[in-house]
Amino acid sequence: MHVTNFSEIEAEFIKRVHTMVWCNAATVDSQQRPRSRILHPIWEGKTGWIGTHRNSFKSRHLAQNPHLSLAYISNVMNPVYVDCTAEWIDDMDEKRRIWDWFKNAPEPLGYDPAVSFVSVHHKNFGLLKLTPWRIDIVSFPAENFEKGTLVWRG
Repeated sequence: MHVTNFSEIEAEFIKRVHTMVWCNAATVDSQQRPRSRILHPIWEGKTGWIGTHRNSFKSRHLAQNPHLSLAYISNVMNPVYVDCTAEWIDDMDEKRRIWDWFKNAPEPLGYDPAVSFVSVHHKNFGLLKLTPWRIDIVSFPAENFEKGTLVWRG
């Protein structure tokens, strides 16, 4: 079923992604092949945030193609799929705000980013902002895929 307003799925979306926490994230490499890895976004409504390394394969892939496809599947009967674009945010106030949010959020959503990145000022710490253009919230069992899926398009 298609929904037109994000508010129709927001509570269930946040509940699921902040419970599952880890997702598979696919980018496209320079030869147009998909490449997957596990990431840990945090969501603020329909805006996602990822603290990540600036000098990674992921950053090179996103420089050529800013699209990411995320799959939260820790519960195979209730997955969430998010197709989005990613952009680097260099504003230090915003980087600090998201750093502090990750650091102060309860586990498993929160973690200490200093373990991987030393400090918010470290040259390897990058902040990605995710802007979805499609979110699928799937619930099984259902009569069919269409009846078991809520789809929002931005």
